[in-house]
Amino acid sequence: MKEYKKLLLSNKAWAAERLELDATYFDNLSKDQNPLFLWIGCADSRVPAEEITHADPGDIFVHRNVANMVVHTDINLLSVLQYAVEVLEVKHIIVCGHYNCGGVKAAMTNHDFGLINKWLRNIKEVYEKHFKELHEIDNEEKRFDRLVELNVTEQIQNLAKTTIVQKAWQKRQFPHLHGWVFDIHHGHIKEVLNINAGEWTSPVFHYDF
Repeated sequence: MKEYKKLLLSNKAWAAERLELDATYFDNLSKDQNPLFLWIGCADSRVPAEEITHADPGDIFVHRNVANMVVHTDINLLSVLQYAVEVLEVKHIIVCGHYNCGGVKAAMTNHDFGLINKWLRNIKEVYEKHFKELHEIDNEEKRFDRLVELNVTEQIQNLAKTTIVQKAWQKRQFPHLHGWVFDIHHGHIKEVLNINAGEWTSPVFHYDF
């Protein structure tokens, strides 16, 4: 059987299981979405948001890219962010990285990876900013893990720098921002940073409305 056919068969089995549990499941699912969470995660196939949080369809609005980045020139990310915050009115935004992240690992090297170099530069800037702290860590694997955590922290701060988030804070005191790291070796999520609505803004990036 061709590999993609397995996915289609699995979909049919999943739909049948849902209907067996609740005959109105898809009728309700199709009406609207009201997620509490926006998830900005890594595109890595081993870190599916709903699976590792045991969430149901409709619970989490999801955006994924290489190394869970919040880049101020990424129109895709900003469009998702604006829709989640202004239309869906999510109460929480989660940036979830993961240990053993290929994007972060690549950014720690001096290799030329072609087109993706442009994207990895954003991670390299985090690496450069924290270079001294990171190279005080002798163990290479622990240094790698620490950059994963620092990268998540930087992306949370990038969210707080946007007018999208700051306007929402002023208007309705949401969303709260959460930086998490998924431990791919043990299956647990580690909290590395939480910012309550309006709690943090750099004076340089604070906007008056």
